Amino acid sequence: MALKDYSDEFKADAVALYESTPGATYKSIAADLGINRATLREWVLRDRERRGVSAAPARPPARPAAVASADPDERVRRLEARVAELEASERKLATERDILRKAAKYFAGETNW
Repeated sequence: MALKDYSDEFKADAVALYESTPGATYKSIAADLGINRATLREWVLRDRERRGVSAAPARPPARPAAVASADPDERVRRLEARVAELEASERKLATERDILRKAAKYFAGETNW
């Protein structure tokens, strides 16, 4: 299989997508982008090394546990967690959209009609 040469911008976007997605795995993000899992992992590790981050940041669970509680404070905490989850999802979608937009521009420029 031939090695692919990805732009630095694509690599940075892929790392940003992985880092901004709570509960993401290398496998899921790599599959979304059409790249190898190990390739994405290497990019993330290199980026963390460059920034001086030694360990992976703690990731909150993808879905907060549903707890039946009549306590208003607990309900507020659950709703705040849900808002944070939705904001993270929005960031992921915006990043994916930007990656797709850049790819479309790139491939539109590559056509020889």
